[in-house]
Amino acid sequence: MTLNQLLYFQTVAKHQNFRLAASELNISQPSLSRSIANLEEELNILLFNRHGRSVSLTKYGDIFLQHANQILSDLRVAQEHMAKLAGSAGHIDIAYVFPLATRYIPHMVRTFLQNEKNKDVTFSFHQSHTSEMLEGLKSERYDVIFSSYVENEPLIQFTPLLKQDMVVITPIGHPLSEQDEVDIEELERFPVIGYDKASGLGHFTKRTYRSYSLSPNIICESPDENAIASLVAENFGIALVADVDVLQHFPLKILRLKNVNWQHTVYLGYLKSHYQIPAVKNFITFVKKSSSL
Repeated sequence: MTLNQLLYFQTVAKHQNFRLAASELNISQPSLSRSIANLEEELNILLFNRHGRSVSLTKYGDIFLQHANQILSDLRVAQEHMAKLAGSAGHIDIAYVFPLATRYIPHMVRTFLQNEKNKDVTFSFHQSHTSEMLEGLKSERYDVIFSSYVENEPLIQFTPLLKQDMVVITPIGHPLSEQDEVDIEELERFPVIGYDKASGLGHFTKRTYRSYSLSPNIICESPDENAIASLVAENFGIALVADVDVLQHFPLKILRLKNVNWQHTVYLGYLKSHYQIPAVKNFITFVKKSSSL
């Protein structure tokens, strides 16, 4: 059974006449008759009662017509959907780390959609850790991610987008809170709230500690700056974190690092040598052009 046979059957059922149906389909009447006969033979059921040049649906032909109509309707919907995806419209699944949720991602996407050619693009937004996002990207759950850089990922193209200064946060009234800057070694004097091991910043801060031969007393790990700042504000410890907008919402002291310029870089990630619809290509190009690096 072919889609052409379904279309031929539907057209004959509409006209109840092979000649008129053949004329609409722009094929010969004998070819149309053979196609319907082959369909009936394949289904092993009579679809039409023949009355000279005219025909009428049998009871079973009427049942089959309902299925044929649904199949051809679904096909038209699928074709229209694919046409939109291949054109200026389309849907993009993006994933990003928590610090970008407050302003960066909403502003980036809104600015992209303000361009007339992108106005029909739709987005799904996902917030997660770098490790989960990498798996989601490789399994095609996500089209584009905003994450930390990860080595040994040959399938993924990473492009640096922005840098975040690393700062120390303390509770108000903490012994360090009277200062505006702090030596990195001070992190060994107090309990520290760390990033989750699975997060990009978790890997980053561990590498940083090792590079300075530091062994801070990390009493617990949290997934993002919001969770870490909440614990620090309640005097559970201090923390080395990326300087992001959400820190301003907590009663904290933010201290710069003395003689150290630690920055964490956020990257745009997408699959190399992988088919992308125009909407995804356009968004990637837009994000790269908007980068501050």
